[in-house]
This record gives sequence, structure tokens and C-alpha cells, in this order.
Amino acid sequence: MVALRPEAAGELRSSGVTVRDVGTEDTKMAVYPPGHPTPPLRDANLRRPVIMDIIEKKIEYLRKEKALNIRGTVLFGITAGISGISANLVFRKCLGVNYDTLKTFTSLATLPFLSSVVTYKLFVTDALYTGNISKENCVLRSFLVSLLCGVLHPTALAFSKNARLAVKYQTVPLPPKGRVILHWVLLCQTDIKLMIIPLIFHTSFGLLNGLTHYMIYESTHENHM
Repeated sequence: MVALRPEAAGELRSSGVTVRDVGTEDTKMAVYPPGHPTPPLRDANLRRPVIMDIIEKKIEYLRKEKALNIRGTVLFGITAGISGISANLVFRKCLGVNYDTLKTFTSLATLPFLSSVVTYKLFVTDALYTGNISKENCVLRSFLVSLLCGVLHPTALAFSKNARLAVKYQTVPLPPKGRVILHWVLLCQTDIKLMIIPLIFHTSFGLLNGLTHYMIYESTHENHM
């Protein structure tokens, strides 16, 4: 039963609800027949499907957003692995190394991939979803990660591994004392220019990936407001 004001009694009578006096002139009690829901219950029944629909849409959106983030980060790591393989090919050719092929290619594919994925997640994705960086900062961080982990790290790793093999198997002349750096630069200066291709490709992909991730974050933030 629900206590009613007199002005509301007429509306309830027209909807089939019995209205009884409870002893005072200005207060009446509505008695709802069996199976007839009270207004709060009826409103709750109407709101429940709407709330469930909103929750399902948000869950589906978050699932898609997470899939896009994972896909973008993995692609970022794959391009770093390709850059590592390219660097390995360049240095094996210019240093005349034909040994430990599987070992060097495996390490040059996996280490840049892992370092790029972990670094990108720490410095871009995690920072982005804490709301601490702007759009320009996000793109800049992605560019720097792509440059360091996708180009410079694979290049340095490929050089160190293949130079060590070249010295071990004496495929190139040993560097003279006091001119070690100049010796390696002269040996690799022609072929190292080919690394400009992965440099341009990976840094461009880093810029695009950072911009895409920021747009995903912005879209998610707007949908949660």
C-alpha cells in the first residue's frame, strides 16, 4: 500500500487502482491489485534492461579497444624485429660473416621485438591511460621508442654480434691499436647506409602508432564520460 495525496487519487482510480481512506481527510492509501506493479517497481523493471544494455556495450567497447592496443603494440614489436633482421643481413655481408647464422638471426629478431613491446607499454601505453601525457607527448614518446628500440638497438646489437664473429673467425683484418672505431667505420660505411630504409619505415610507423593509440584513448575517455 502507498500513501497518497488527494490530488493523486483520481489519477490512480482511472488506472484501475483501488484508493481507500485511512482516517484522515488529506491522506488516502492506494491498494494495488495482485499482479499490478507499484510505480517504483515498474520504473525499476523499465530501467534494468537499459542499464544492462549500457553495461554490455561498454564491455564490448573495452574488449575491442584492448584488442586494438595489443595489436598495435605487437605490430610495433614485429617491425622492430624486422629491423633487427635487416641490420643482421647488412653487417654479415659487410663483415663477411657466414657463421652462427641461426643463432644471430634468432637473437636479432626476438630481442628487438621484446625490448620494443616492453618499452612501448611502459613509456607510452601505461602513461597514456594514467592521463599524464598529451597528444604531442604521446606521439613524441612513440617516435623515440621506435628510434631507440626499433633502429639503434638492433643496429648496435647486430654490429656487436657480427663484429665479434668477424674477429673470432678472422673474416676481416683486425683493427690496429688506437684506431679501432675508425677501422670499423671504414669497413661498414658503405653498407650501413642501407639502414636508412628501416630507419624511415620504423620511425614513421612509430609516429602513426602513437597517434592511433592516443585517438583510441581519447575515444574511450569520451565514451566513459
